[in-house]
Amino acid sequence: MAYDETLAKRIDKLTTGIKGFTRKEMFGGVAYLYNGNMCVGVHNNELIIRYDPKITTEITSHKNVKAFDITGKPMKGWSLVNPDGIKGNALNKWFEFSFAFAKSLPSKK
Repeated sequence: MAYDETLAKRIDKLTTGIKGFTRKEMFGGVAYLYNGNMCVGVHNNELIIRYDPKITTEITSHKNVKAFDITGKPMKGWSLVNPDGIKGNALNKWFEFSFAFAKSLPSKK
């Protein structure tokens, strides 16, 4: 299934000029990696966010957020934000949230 290219272009704009970001097509969507660690991505029409697994329950309690589960086993520290949850500046909020976590990880390069 194709992913939401408009959403991907919005993320492209957020990552432009930030050293260390790469874009990679994977899992039927597109991932944005910071220093080799996945930060955010697009799966179908939803935003994939990444964060400290310790706060999974807190994050998935948000109205427009659900567990990232494409294999039958939800991944802690990863969630999907539906289109209503990324309208307007909300995308920037989720991007900055995930970027802060990705910056805390050791580089894979």
